[in-house]
Amino acid sequence: MDNVAQALLRADQYSPFLSSLIARQPALVDITRAGDFDAALAAAFSIEAADVASRLRKIRQGAALITAIADLSGVWDLTRITATLSDFADIALETAIDAAIKERILGADVQGFTVIALGKHGGRELNYSSDIDPIFLFDPNTLPARDGESPQESAIRIGKRVIDLLGSMDANGYVFRVDMRLRPSPEISPVALPVEAAIGYYESSALAWEQSAFIRARVCAGDRALGQYFMNSIQPFIWRRSMDFGQLKNIQVMSGKIRDHYSRGQMFGPGYDLKRGRGGIRECEFFAQAHQLIHGGRDPALRMADTRGALSALAGAGWIDRDDAAALSECYTALRTIEHRLQMVADQQTHSLPSNIEAMDNVARLHGLTGSEELLALLRPHITCVQAIYDALTANDDTQGESRLAGGGLPLEEQLLAMGFTDIANVQQRITRWRSGKLRAIRSQSATEAFETVLPAIMAALARAPDPSNAMARFDNMIEALPSAVNFFHLLRARPGLLQLIGDVLSFAPVLADALGQRAELLDGLIDASALDLPEDAGQNAAVPFAEMTAQTDSLDYQAVLDRVRIYVGERRFALGVQLIEGRHDPLAIARSYAHLAQAALQVLTMATVQEFEAAHGRVPGGELVILALGRLGGEALTHASDLDLILLFTGQYDAQSNGTRQLGATQYFGRLAQRVVAALSVPTASGALYDVDTRLRPSGAQGLLCVSLDSFAKYQRSDAWVWEHMALTRARAIYGSSDARCAAEIIIQDVLTMPREQTALLTDVAAMRRDIAQHKLPKGPLDIKLLPGGLVDAEFAIHALQLQTGTALVPRLHDAAELLCDAGLVSKKFVHAQDLLTRLLIMLRLFAPDLETPPPPACQRVAECLHHDGWAALMVAVDNARGIVLKEYERVIGSRETNQRIQT
Repeated sequence: MDNVAQALLRADQYSPFLSSLIARQPALVDITRAGDFDAALAAAFSIEAADVASRLRKIRQGAALITAIADLSGVWDLTRITATLSDFADIALETAIDAAIKERILGADVQGFTVIALGKHGGRELNYSSDIDPIFLFDPNTLPARDGESPQESAIRIGKRVIDLLGSMDANGYVFRVDMRLRPSPEISPVALPVEAAIGYYESSALAWEQSAFIRARVCAGDRALGQYFMNSIQPFIWRRSMDFGQLKNIQVMSGKIRDHYSRGQMFGPGYDLKRGRGGIRECEFFAQAHQLIHGGRDPALRMADTRGALSALAGAGWIDRDDAAALSECYTALRTIEHRLQMVADQQTHSLPSNIEAMDNVARLHGLTGSEELLALLRPHITCVQAIYDALTANDDTQGESRLAGGGLPLEEQLLAMGFTDIANVQQRITRWRSGKLRAIRSQSATEAFETVLPAIMAALARAPDPSNAMARFDNMIEALPSAVNFFHLLRARPGLLQLIGDVLSFAPVLADALGQRAELLDGLIDASALDLPEDAGQNAAVPFAEMTAQTDSLDYQAVLDRVRIYVGERRFALGVQLIEGRHDPLAIARSYAHLAQAALQVLTMATVQEFEAAHGRVPGGELVILALGRLGGEALTHASDLDLILLFTGQYDAQSNGTRQLGATQYFGRLAQRVVAALSVPTASGALYDVDTRLRPSGAQGLLCVSLDSFAKYQRSDAWVWEHMALTRARAIYGSSDARCAAEIIIQDVLTMPREQTALLTDVAAMRRDIAQHKLPKGPLDIKLLPGGLVDAEFAIHALQLQTGTALVPRLHDAAELLCDAGLVSKKFVHAQDLLTRLLIMLRLFAPDLETPPPPACQRVAECLHHDGWAALMVAVDNARGIVLKEYERVIGSRETNQRIQT
């Protein structure tokens, strides 16, 4: 029996995939059996079908059968086999592109869309059952597009259709699996890229491995002139005439990655990975590519796309030993041949020898051997040879650089242990991920170099962090979220003292860690040591942040003002948060600074919004906008996460008209202006979000007008408002408007709050409202000290009830009100201290425990220290005592709390 007949018999017996093709393609089998493989291939390519997708799949079946039998019989060598498979991939792409374009625009030519082949397809070394790794590029000026469709939209649809035509599975199988992950920034980029954008990427942002990948790149389908223009443009990226230290380091790192976790500790035998295993196909390929990267920039003759051609050229030029080149070429041929056998069995893209002996026996017999032992004996000398030659390549390189931190001689594991890490495996895994090139913040060469330089200091700081595990996880999240981190790493290198602050932020404050992940430049505001000091006027007003914001927004257009204020507030709010977790100042003072920052932002943005609105609608004669702050903003005790409670009013007559080119009645004018002001404060811009705004305390609540006149406000408060609205009014401050307008609003507030009240009805209403809150707003966690019995809501109700009862202590700040009530003999000094402790804890928890669950022990300890208690347990005892004091005072002033909830936290 001749070789072809033997090959057909083995294929039928040992390959379910080939057996099915033999049954489906009897005509091709007859031609093949006669030994005329060229005629058989021509017959396969002439197969017709009802549509493009079916035709390509049937051609692929025929080509797969003929190529396999030519391979198994030894009629074709590896070069012819891989070239045939690669050429069919070119034809399939060409056909799919033509169909995709003509389906959209009848009769359109294939222009403005090109395909660059990478990987084995690019080197015309395609596997028997392989993915293809294309990059789709388009020219917006020449790509056919439908009316009303942008070139980008057209290119994406064409690209997706090409992928579908080749990769979708039907009754005839598939043509090629299409892997688009080698395109620039695959996690965020569309499937097809404008050619100029792609050129710009490879000129400025590409990774080291992409330079290596492009050694085997070529134009394979579509608009060839466009593709060649792209390839010509990026030649300086691929082939560099001079090698700098960074490039050599990149080659060393890539070389180390060749022996990654796939190969570490892997023994040759069943289950061995022919591609990734030590001594495998990848080491043959990279041995050639590493020398090409070093020498190919100066010698164009070395720029060969296929592995064995490159080895021969390198040996001919004297850059590698001729015997090594010949040995590697022979080994590569043997390994690729057996790789094809693995893939022929079931048409799967596998590279590993079966772990099951029976399955490996099957592969061996498909190749014409007696069994697995003979197959392993055939492969073993080739694996050993590749290992030895590759070992020599890496012997003088620090290819284990990824197993160390810069500047350290010890292995990474020992370095991490010396720093104090305990969960070494987890830490190593994260470092490997950071170095993988998959995170966009550390993709570019400059970012990688900056990162490696500062990584030892980062790891040391994370190890010293109060909670290393949390710090590591949040640093990982932060790096993943950053679009770019070059400046961040340079800043850390220049200011190593910032690392201690970062460790604290990442350990203690998930809110601040998230903010840092979105804007690493927030650290810039901490460079000056004074950033951790409160403003000189922290106890007085919002003058300092107002003046600074005004200076920074002078002469900017409206949108730029919105962005600039968001940037300023973000920086200052972040710095205040750091002051809080560092325990630099009394939380009450920081809360007041939070409030002053928000007040200044509101004033600057409202001024800009009014100016913008007046340009279109003019002014209302005798009228102006007035803004009242209530809640924590009114009481100057804002937390890091507080909403802004606002009431918006206007002065003058409600039936007046504006004097601009687009006239509006006063009510409509100020209603629209109020909407613009709220949007200016709350709508996210390119620079992020600012504050959430709550306007439900306005007259008639959510059902009422957003902005009402002062007269309507006064009438509502005197005649129609509920008691709880008057309680809210005790913390009202006029923070925007002329001095006369603010004074008029303050007079109304004072008159309403000092109205005569029937005492029993007042306390009955207050108690009913507290019961309603208790029924509908349950505590969210064990640390919800606002809503828990004896918490801050109970303290506030007691204070507000006494304020309305007596008409005394009518000041917006709860601490000051409690002090005045104490001076008047209406509450105890213990109550004042209890209310202060609970308020301080609330301010701390908004950063340390935003979920109101008990934070990790290191964070608990830091909270206790900041509040001057000897540990978390002692703090909780103090909090329980404070809640007991508050509850007792509440029941003394208002009556039974009517709750069975426990006091203990």
